[in-house]
Amino acid sequence: MYVGTKVIKALPMTRQEYNDYRSWQMLEDETDCDGFLVEYLEGGKSNDIRHKGYISWSPADVFNNAYKASGEYSFGHAIELAKLGYKIARSGWNGKGMWVIYNPGSLGQTHAMFDGSVYKNHGVDECEILPHFDMYTINAYGRRAMLPGWLASQTDMLATDWCII
Repeated sequence: MYVGTKVIKALPMTRQEYNDYRSWQMLEDETDCDGFLVEYLEGGKSNDIRHKGYISWSPADVFNNAYKASGEYSFGHAIELAKLGYKIARSGWNGKGMWVIYNPGSLGQTHAMFDGSVYKNHGVDECEILPHFDMYTINAYGRRAMLPGWLASQTDMLATDWCII
């Protein structure tokens, strides 16, 4: 069994419209039905000069069981998207303009702590930064702030309104 997470572009298109788009004849065993032209953005060499990624056609029921639009993602999908470099957020968050990013850390490298930092003041001269999530939010004084090491609430983890910013 496999489970995948990928970012695609999709355009509603019947099988006949897709075949016309590709200048293909409909096969005898094919029937026209609703579906989507799907363009894979990551991986797959372009197979049509009008598109940067690999394109294919998917019947609507297959597509709807496999893909969710931004704003309908589970927390698990949101985490995977953040690891791919996307900014993520909940549609239902009260604070507008808030988002979360994945920080991969220093990948085994150590960094010198700057003079005056809380770490340097406590005797830490250098250290590795471990992978974590950071949230861009507003602090108690109404100023924009980055919250390193953000942790999701139970509500956030169970929500299905995650989106790409």
